[in-house]
Amino acid sequence: MNNLKTTSQLSGMTRRRLLATSAAALTMTGIVGLPGRALAAEPLKVAGIYTVPVEQQWVSRIHKAAETAQGRGDIEYTYSENVSNTDYTRVMREYAEQGYQLIIGEVFGVEQEAREVAADYPNIAFLMGSSFKQDDALANFSVFDNYIQDASYLSGIIAGSLTKAGNIGMVGGFPIPEVNRLMHAFMAGAREINPDITFQVSFIGSWFDPPKAKETAFAMIEQGADVLYAERFGVSDAAQERGVLAIGNVIDTQSDYPDTVAASALWHFEPTLDKAIAEVQAGSFTAADYGVYSFMSEGGSSLAPLGTFEGKVPEDALALVAEREAAIKDGSFSVEINDEEPRSS
Repeated sequence: MNNLKTTSQLSGMTRRRLLATSAAALTMTGIVGLPGRALAAEPLKVAGIYTVPVEQQWVSRIHKAAETAQGRGDIEYTYSENVSNTDYTRVMREYAEQGYQLIIGEVFGVEQEAREVAADYPNIAFLMGSSFKQDDALANFSVFDNYIQDASYLSGIIAGSLTKAGNIGMVGGFPIPEVNRLMHAFMAGAREINPDITFQVSFIGSWFDPPKAKETAFAMIEQGADVLYAERFGVSDAAQERGVLAIGNVIDTQSDYPDTVAASALWHFEPTLDKAIAEVQAGSFTAADYGVYSFMSEGGSSLAPLGTFEGKVPEDALALVAEREAAIKDGSFSVEINDEEPRSS
């Protein structure tokens, strides 16, 4: 998850359709001006624009995928980090003017402005994290998000099997779709093991405030939680200090908390980026929702290895995880995508 969204943009942002007045001149087909990429030997020029350091959990997955593609020789990759929302579109234009063929990043805080920039460069592909859907009138602008509800559901099964108190605390940044769907999936997984589990749900109103997340987690522990869902940094620190368990999100932090983090839902951006690279190389990139490539069936998410918790998770829970994972991958079981704000229950 990223820290581009601001509080003022949370209300009503879920699936609004932006007016495409600035994009009316674009074609409805793929990007023009990229002919022959499939035949070209040189790597694709790709630029990443991030408002946080590339070490931040959400952005780190995008950065890692780009570095992997560069290591294969598919792309030439550069990036800018810690770009403020006020500077974001300026940096977009600078990379566009420098001839970069694919620009990736997250525009949650500058949705309209970013699309206006893309409309000015119809021959350049833009793949951006967004709470909105694609606009077919803006053919060179595609969207993505981390739809890792499949892995979150599986991590919930493990959490449900490990709580002795039947009380799980959940600390999130903001109650937006990208967070809500993961929390709901996690809760559904936990209830597969124990329908009577209670959840304490709280949002700290920030994308990066470990001290606040830690204090919120402490309060939940005081109220009886013995497992914590660590959507934000700081929660696992609280769990470690108080001797309770934590479940990670997006990245695997078990090496930092070997006795605390029992499971993590991982996001793999490689399928998303690789699809976009292939489309640009073929000259067929067009407006699309790349969110599907975060699904487990596409290789976009997974449950982290148990690692230090091998042998500590009940066998019935592991059997259910294996059964559900196989069903998710073959399409016979679907994890519900619920973007509504979760509540304590």
